[in-house]
Amino acid sequence: MHRLLAPLVLLLVALASVAGGAVWFIQRDRQALVEQFGRDRQAQLEEAASGVARSLEDLGDNLRFASELLAQPGSAGDHHNELRALLESVGQYRAIAVLGPDGEERLFLVDHKSRHLPREAVHPPALADTARQALTAPVGHVIPSPPIEGASSGWMRVFAIRIDSDTPGGGGVVAILVDTEPIFAPLRMVTVEENTRLLLLGAHGTPAPMSDPALASWHRRLGEPEGKLVPGLRTLVARMRAGASGSLRINEAEASRLGLGAADSVATFRPLRMRGEASWSVATLSSTSALRAHERTLVLRLSLAALLVAVFLVAFGTYVVLANRREVALQESLRHAAKFAHLHEKTQKILDHIPTGILALDREGRISAVNQALRARLPATAVGSTLPEAFPTAPTAAVQRLTAMVLAARDKGAVHSLHGEPLSLFNEKDQFNVHAVPLEHGDGEASTLLVLEDLSNVRMLEDQLLRAEKLATVGVLAAGVAHEIGTPLGIIRGHAEYMLQKVGGVEHPQGRGLNAIVTQIDRVSRIIRQLLDLSRLQPARAGVVPLAPLVRGLQELLDVEAERRHVHFELDVPERLPSLAADADQLQQVLLNLALNACDACSPGGRVRLSATTCMAGDTPAVEIRVQDDGRGIAPEHLHQVFDPFFTTKKRGQGTGLGLSVVAQIVRNHGGQVGVESEPGRGTVFTLRWPVAAAPGWEERHAV
Repeated sequence: MHRLLAPLVLLLVALASVAGGAVWFIQRDRQALVEQFGRDRQAQLEEAASGVARSLEDLGDNLRFASELLAQPGSAGDHHNELRALLESVGQYRAIAVLGPDGEERLFLVDHKSRHLPREAVHPPALADTARQALTAPVGHVIPSPPIEGASSGWMRVFAIRIDSDTPGGGGVVAILVDTEPIFAPLRMVTVEENTRLLLLGAHGTPAPMSDPALASWHRRLGEPEGKLVPGLRTLVARMRAGASGSLRINEAEASRLGLGAADSVATFRPLRMRGEASWSVATLSSTSALRAHERTLVLRLSLAALLVAVFLVAFGTYVVLANRREVALQESLRHAAKFAHLHEKTQKILDHIPTGILALDREGRISAVNQALRARLPATAVGSTLPEAFPTAPTAAVQRLTAMVLAARDKGAVHSLHGEPLSLFNEKDQFNVHAVPLEHGDGEASTLLVLEDLSNVRMLEDQLLRAEKLATVGVLAAGVAHEIGTPLGIIRGHAEYMLQKVGGVEHPQGRGLNAIVTQIDRVSRIIRQLLDLSRLQPARAGVVPLAPLVRGLQELLDVEAERRHVHFELDVPERLPSLAADADQLQQVLLNLALNACDACSPGGRVRLSATTCMAGDTPAVEIRVQDDGRGIAPEHLHQVFDPFFTTKKRGQGTGLGLSVVAQIVRNHGGQVGVESEPGRGTVFTLRWPVAAAPGWEERHAV
């Protein structure tokens, strides 16, 4: 008995020593615990603030959307209906005001829930003041107001944005009166824990109503002598106003003055941004008193663990007797292993058959698995390689963003996402929703998932729908214009020509004016014909059209137009090109429009070149036609609009914006493709890929 007792006593002493050492280690490493505490609070704040930041970005996007709506051509009634739909669709919007470039109010709307309120409640002076401030701000820059004085709620704010002055209406401002309380409501979740306080600074640096009263009171006294008693709060407010994020420690004495209890406190803070503009900043101040209780609990648990280990040693003999039960446990383990293998196989099949691309990355950032949606688009050596090696044709910046997302998701243990990003991973027009998903229980081979959702088809369908809507509008407009204007214009032109003949031609003093009337009526008639061409364009009746003779028929006209504009025109169309499957008149219209546009884009002395070569459009033969100029070029932000009806970069009165729309529609009706490349100051290239008349014709011409 004594021989058994001595080792047991020694074991208990050893366990007590381990427990005492653990307690000493915990106390010595208190700073690390406080830092971990701060990181935990920072993660909580990030989670709560992310939804607020998205709401602020949505508010900014809605303002920009409203300004873009008002920038589009349309009647006051159309704009009224569009703004009414926006106002009623967002619950926290109370009123919308539109001011002209002179600062005078043009339109004012109130949501249905606020119509019973007095006008001063939904139309405070701050609405007009903030809107007038936005008149001098850059286009796209959101201007927020301070808290509205006299409002029943301290949450009412005005947000305004300037309308581009180059629009048909001459610009102006759109302003929205917003109840911001629902936007910031998610921040309340960070204050549910005891001894945690919230400080929310508005865009103008004043505490919002959600802020802790004691912290708001000290904030007002920072400029007074008493402010020296809270240097930590002063530093925190300075960093918040600077739009910084992070954490800092506040000592026990200052924390007690701030009402956080007799213990050190940790302040975590971050900005709440609207599309890159730091508008608000939020901070939480949390007492570390819970850490002390946690330390005591941990010491108690260690002591209990030592006792349990001793009990375990005593019970070990019993375990030996019951060893036969291990066989049952092993059988159960095998059953669970088989079930796990089945679940793993099922998961793998699901991942392989979903259309979204998924990559699994190990802890070193190397790809350990690829699902079927991505396997065909990546190199054969993708598994085992890094992200830059797996996307060799992608821009370096795009791959770096993916790598940064994976590292951030793994470090913070939270999902990081990008929505609708033009990453160009496989070609220049790629857009993706990207999600970096950390695996909480991931092994070394799969610690993070990278989900790539290709939005190319979605964007294509959106573009097609937008184009269809615009063409429908053009059709209605064209029919109305042709009916209401065409006949009176013909009568006016006839009388003007008759009077011009009577006075003896343009040499008469009144002749030049009459000739100008005829010229301008012809210009209006051409615009009407372009509208009708765009709205009535039918599927092409393709025939066999040799390209070279058709271009030679246009060359004389193009040479004359080029000489009139002092531009050098070059033609490079080989005779042996295969014939095209085209409507000859429509193909001629396309080439003429592109060539004349190129001449218009050039300065005197410029060069325009029309060339053609054979190519492949997928698996079918085609002819690539290029119209290239060295003119002023097209700005990158306008490239995606050049084929939209009514969009033009020419000066007012020099273009209708319909020529390229007709070109694009004709090419697509023939099953071809049209693209544009441009660099400001360097020129523009329009590229057509037109299907050939027939494969035998292709082979026959190349056999000659």
